[in-house]
Amino acid sequence: MAKKTVASLKKADAKVFVKVIRMVKNSNTGGYMFNEMIMPTEDVDKSLAAKK
Repeated sequence: MAKKTVASLKKADAKVFVKVIRMVKNSNTGGYMFNEMIMPTEDVDKSLAAKK
């Protein structure tokens, strides 16, 4: 699966995309889960700076 994602992110005619994996704490159980997002590189800093 990872090879397909990496290959699709490196197209020459498209924007440059990155995969962001963020660890989020679940308020009900207290455990952590991972939230994966694929976004343009311009939006990464904004997304990581914002608390969700």
